[in-house]
Amino acid sequence: MARTIAVANQKGGVGKTTTVVSLGAGLAELGARVLLVDMDPQGALSLALGVRLAEMRATMYDVLREEKTPITDILLPTPIGCDLAPSNINLAGAELELVSEPGREFVLKSKLSPVTARYDYVLIDCPPSLGLLTLNALTAASEVLIPVQSQYLALRGMELLLATIAKVKDRLNPGLGVLGMLPTFFDGRTRHAREVVEELRRLYGEMVVGITVPTTIKFADTSTAAESILSFSSSSPGAQAYRQLAKEVRDGEKAERGSAVGPR
Repeated sequence: MARTIAVANQKGGVGKTTTVVSLGAGLAELGARVLLVDMDPQGALSLALGVRLAEMRATMYDVLREEKTPITDILLPTPIGCDLAPSNINLAGAELELVSEPGREFVLKSKLSPVTARYDYVLIDCPPSLGLLTLNALTAASEVLIPVQSQYLALRGMELLLATIAKVKDRLNPGLGVLGMLPTFFDGRTRHAREVVEELRRLYGEMVVGITVPTTIKFADTSTAAESILSFSSSSPGAQAYRQLAKEVRDGEKAERGSAVGPR
């Protein structure tokens, strides 16, 4: 059975999609079978992996809303060695349409269940909100990885996200755990970034992953090339950070809420 990890943060621009692509590529390098699920109507994950959104015949919208479209019908191979369940703007409609659906928070979990035995990991790229699509991802997941931009403004909203995760754990998914908070866009040359990470660790202790993902223009370039940082710039600090994260995810046992992927 796959280990399902939702990559979530209601704030946009914190590196969720980059983390899904890079962690997925790192796990694939280690020999794991990985499925990436694009649950963002903006389709950033699909675009980053070279999918032409306008040309897709079926997406996660069809899987969530049409009984006749199993997830196996939409899976695509990717250049990073993972399979992809793509999305586009149609998925925005699913959030509205699911509101009146009985058991609406469990739809994604139900749709994923036929394929989870095929994979070692399922990584879900969540939209920048705490709406119904994100709730579906949290209900389907065993763990949550939270990318946090190394800026003070990014600290705001952490309590709301953690409270939402706690409610999902209490009411919908008792097995849900926090894999960790991952500091992203980290520039160790600046006092600001260092203080933000220190404050994260002061507030949340071992919930903060002992890895920082450095800021670099190379991450933006990977999307244009439809590659991961691991192949685009294999020896870069960003690639090294995500390889380390992949190894610690692989080697670590299933995290309970409040635990971290690696040492501080």
